[in-house]
Amino acid sequence: MSVITQKKSIPNGVMLNAYPDSIGHNLHDIVSMLQLPEFKNTFSLFYVLPTFFNSDLDRGFSIVNYDINEELVSKQDIEALKELNIQLKFDIVLNHLSVASPQFKDLIANGDQSKFKDFFIDWNEFWKGNGTLGEDGIIVPKKEYLDKLFMRKSGLPILKIVFPDGQERPYWNTFYQKITFQKTNSADLAAIPTMNPEKSAIICEKINSAIEANEDVQTLDLGFGNEINTEVVKIVNSKREYLGQMDVNANSPLVWEFYEDVLAKVASYGGQILRLDAFAYLHKAIGESNFFNKPGTWDYLARINEIAQRNNLKLLPEIHAEYGLHLHDEVAKEGYAIYDFFLPGLCIHAIEKGTNKALITWAKEIVAKGLKTVNMLGCHDGIPVLDLKGKEVDGVYQKGLLEDAEIEELMNLIIDRGGLVKNLYGADGKKISYYQVNATYFSALGENEQKLSLARAIQLFMPGIPQIWYLDIFAGANDYVGVEKAGKDGHKEINRTTLSVADIKAGLQKEVVLKQLDMLRLRNTSKAFSGSLEFGDASENELNLIWRNENELAQLKGNLTTHEFTIQYTDSGELKNL
Repeated sequence: MSVITQKKSIPNGVMLNAYPDSIGHNLHDIVSMLQLPEFKNTFSLFYVLPTFFNSDLDRGFSIVNYDINEELVSKQDIEALKELNIQLKFDIVLNHLSVASPQFKDLIANGDQSKFKDFFIDWNEFWKGNGTLGEDGIIVPKKEYLDKLFMRKSGLPILKIVFPDGQERPYWNTFYQKITFQKTNSADLAAIPTMNPEKSAIICEKINSAIEANEDVQTLDLGFGNEINTEVVKIVNSKREYLGQMDVNANSPLVWEFYEDVLAKVASYGGQILRLDAFAYLHKAIGESNFFNKPGTWDYLARINEIAQRNNLKLLPEIHAEYGLHLHDEVAKEGYAIYDFFLPGLCIHAIEKGTNKALITWAKEIVAKGLKTVNMLGCHDGIPVLDLKGKEVDGVYQKGLLEDAEIEELMNLIIDRGGLVKNLYGADGKKISYYQVNATYFSALGENEQKLSLARAIQLFMPGIPQIWYLDIFAGANDYVGVEKAGKDGHKEINRTTLSVADIKAGLQKEVVLKQLDMLRLRNTSKAFSGSLEFGDASENELNLIWRNENELAQLKGNLTTHEFTIQYTDSGELKNL
């Protein structure tokens, strides 16, 4: 039996994870749920997703500004959470801002005269002298540079915007983007000197048909000469609307002033922990990858940490990468807590294959290295199965936590059970791999309540701070109606079902819900979990995890074949069964 002590800097309690409106209609309904006797002492932390702030798409991760979204959140709600002794964790989306942000709207309105001209990244300015200007007015980087870019969508990561002088400029846009045009009518064209009703009707028909067919209205030949064409395009562009998440330019002093303001603001809301979303994409340099290039990313992270310390905020950098790349080790060595994105897949693998090998290997590694982790089963994103892979580094293959064949089998299992997939792309626009599998954790486990209960027990006995997705507590199944309602790119809605107050009431009658709440309460209140983790004797298809702190103890014994398990713990020295 081995004993290793782990140190933690984030408060050692259980963390709820939800949107402000995941339960009922707003944060007040979540507060009301947490005030129920069944939820007493179950949570010490609450990771509130970023619709807490003003945002416009990607369910909060396209920030307009960091003011409180008063449709969903009130100061009274925040105060009520404080009275429940629940600390708050927020997001700052370092890499990008919404096109609806004041900064980007100012850029569109004022063009080269905008105060925020350099707040975002002009693609052509960035690559000037390092690529070829195409007929479409966009520089294509040299192949040796382009091949290093990490793409989150097909095509170049740009959004073309129209400046007040009519010029189109491409701006760096790693994530989501969309351009829509409002339809044109005769009244819009009335100011053109040579326009008449007959011409107007023909032009409106051509323009509106192109909009409906999603064709490029900029290159349409309207049939009435270049002068009218130019005037009409200006009018059409004036009715152009953007959606998107625009990459900010971290070389701009204004961006760092913005970060200063944001961190002070979230601290004023009672934030204690700050998750850094998409931080690995922030540093960009010619000839380097646009994902976690070094040393630039470390320099930025250190600067953010200085601001965080001035505001008494603890940072939690969010990074998805293959285990074999060992980026998680690099982040941890810098003294940061890290997300344990490996546990979700390892837990399903252990339960479905009846083996503890990979799971226990990772658990022992966490404590041996003294890694400070936040773990999870489900979350607002997908199940990050590919994080378990190995990776070739400097010509040497570094093994993953699972073999590639095991990972593929795991992915196919979740997909066969109704999961959806998100893809990653190469610089040529071709898909290079899946990114995540989107499913509820309950559905990924075949909607088996005993498996879900065992998975929760495993999570709570793993080293690290357990983060709990609200839907998993209530054994939520895949939400295909939500996906269909969300439309294109709505795959993540499969795991974001809004639960009504009636759903909560009904859920609290179910054994799988009450059993989880009992386990959460134990993990949240027992002093044993602030001590040392022992790996007791167990066969390959069994688990024997023991937390011990002075005279307090908590022990999980589980069978990965039958999925039965028991939990024993001490209460003031008296041994009890949960």
